[in-house]
Amino acid sequence: MNYGAIKKCDIANGVGVRTVLFVSGCTHHCKGCFQPETWNFDYGEKYTKETEDEIIESLKPDYVDGITLLGGEPFEPENQREIVKLLRRIKKELPQKTVWSFSGYTYEELTGDSRAVCEVTKEILSMLDVLVDGEFVEEKRNISLRFRGSENQRLIDMNKTRKEGKIVLWDK
Repeated sequence: MNYGAIKKCDIANGVGVRTVLFVSGCTHHCKGCFQPETWNFDYGEKYTKETEDEIIESLKPDYVDGITLLGGEPFEPENQREIVKLLRRIKKELPQKTVWSFSGYTYEELTGDSRAVCEVTKEILSMLDVLVDGEFVEEKRNISLRFRGSENQRLIDMNKTRKEGKIVLWDK
C-alpha cells in the first residue's frame, strides 16, 4: 500500500484533533474529486512498519481524539490488508481513540457482495466508530455539510449501527 500524506493535528476530517492517513489508490474516479492524484495506487510513499509506528506515536497525546482514514480509497481491497493491521494495533495499544473512515463505497456495498469486500472488510468495519460512505457527487456538492462533500454521503454511527442491526446516522 502507498499513501499520499499523513496529517497530524487535523480538525477537518472528524470530531476533535485527529491524525489523518490519506491512502493511495481509488477506482471510483469521482467527477470533481479534490485529490485525483490519489487514484493511482503507486502515488506517494510506500506504507511501511515505520509509517505505522509514526501514526501510532502521533495518536498517543491525550489531546488527539483518533484517526481518520481517507484516500484514495481505504476500502480498495489492495489497501484493506494494511489498514486492518493498523487498526488492530490502534485498538490494542490505544483503545480509547476513535476511528473514522471515508469511503466511496456505501455501507451496503461494504457489507454485501461488491468488489470492495475481501477477507478483512468485516473486521475493519467492526473497528470503525464512524463511516462516511458514498461517492462524491459533484452535482450534489454542498460546502455547508459537516464532514462530507456531497448530499448523498452519509455519516454512519457504526457503534449504534452494529448494536441496532440497522443503519443509524451519526448526529453529534
